[in-house]
Amino acid sequence: MKCNRSVLSLAMCAGLVVEALSLFGQQTQPQGSQVKQVDGDKPVDRARLHNPALWHDPGRIAESNLYFGQGGENNQPVPPFKFESEDIAGTNPKFNVRDSHGTKWRVKLGDEARPEVTASRLLWAVGYYADDDYSLDADVQGLQLTRGADMASDGHIVDARFEKKPEGQKKIGTWSWKDNPFTGTKEFNGLRVMMAVINNWDLKDENNGVYEESISGKDLLLVADVGATFGTNGLSWSKGRSKGDLDTFKKSKFITRKTEAEVDFATPAAPTPIEAPNLKQYVMRRELKWIGHNIPIADARWIGLLLKQLSHEQLIDAFRAGQFPPEEIEKYVGVVESRIRELAEL
Repeated sequence: MKCNRSVLSLAMCAGLVVEALSLFGQQTQPQGSQVKQVDGDKPVDRARLHNPALWHDPGRIAESNLYFGQGGENNQPVPPFKFESEDIAGTNPKFNVRDSHGTKWRVKLGDEARPEVTASRLLWAVGYYADDDYSLDADVQGLQLTRGADMASDGHIVDARFEKKPEGQKKIGTWSWKDNPFTGTKEFNGLRVMMAVINNWDLKDENNGVYEESISGKDLLLVADVGATFGTNGLSWSKGRSKGDLDTFKKSKFITRKTEAEVDFATPAAPTPIEAPNLKQYVMRRELKWIGHNIPIADARWIGLLLKQLSHEQLIDAFRAGQFPPEEIEKYVGVVESRIRELAEL
C-alpha cells in the first residue's frame, strides 16, 4: 500500500508500521533520547536494589499540610536567588539556582510548573515518594537562558517550580513501569490509578527515578516528573491543552470500563498519528495504554479511600500551592473530588 498525505492514509500507514515493529520486537526511544545520558538517567540494575520502596504509610492524611507539602514551611526556597547553570534537557526551560541559605534548587518554567507542584502534593499525601516542590514568583541574579528567555525578563520569573531532593537522596537510575519489584501489588496499582486521577499521560520510563536514601538505606521509586497533568488524557496537538488546562481537564474521561473485578481508566490515552510528532512517539505512547487498564477494583478502591481522607480545604491548598488562578481552583477541586468519589464507591 502506498502512503499519501490524507489523514486516513497516514493513520493506516502508521498502524501498519506499528504492527511491523511489534512483530520484529524493535524497541523505540522517545523524542529527546539523543540527549547524552548520565548514570542517573539510565535504567537501574535490578541487582542494585537491595531495599526498594514505592509507598509508605502516610499517617494522618487529614492532618497533612498540602500547601507547604513534604518540604514544609521551614524548608521552602528563600530569596535572594543566584543563577548557577542552565539545564538543556527536556522540553521546558530549566536551570539551577542557590538560595540565601546556600540550598540548590532546580527551577522549571513553562506550562508544567504549576501542575507539577500540585501533583506532587497529592502523591505525597497518600504515601508515594515525591520531591520537595514549591511554586514561586522570584528574581534571579545573573540569570542567563538560551531557552525561555522570554519567560524571564530582567531575571524575573513567574509561577516557577523550585525543586530539590530531600536530604540524603542520590539518584541512581530510572525504573520501568513494566519491570519493577512492585508489579501486581496494591501499591503499584494504586500509583497507576493516581496517574489517572491527575491525568498524567507522559508516563515514559525516563520520567521515573530511583533514589538511594542514605538515612533509611532504602531505594525509593517515584514518578519524578509529573508536570504533564491536569489537562488532556494524552498527548495533544495543542500543547496548551495537555498540561494545567481547566477546560480539557473537566471534559476529559476518567473511568472507561468496569467489570466485577477490574477497571480501566482513560489515562494514558494513545495519540492519533496526527497528534504524535513522529512515528517513534506514536508507537511509544500507544504502548503505554496498558498502565491505565485492567486494574483490580479492590486496589482502585483502596487508593480512593486514602484520597477520600483529604478535606476540601486540603485539596484547595494543593492547587493554591501550584499558584493556579484563584477563579479556577474550586473547579479543579470539583473534578478531583468527583473522581475520588467514583473510586471510593467502586
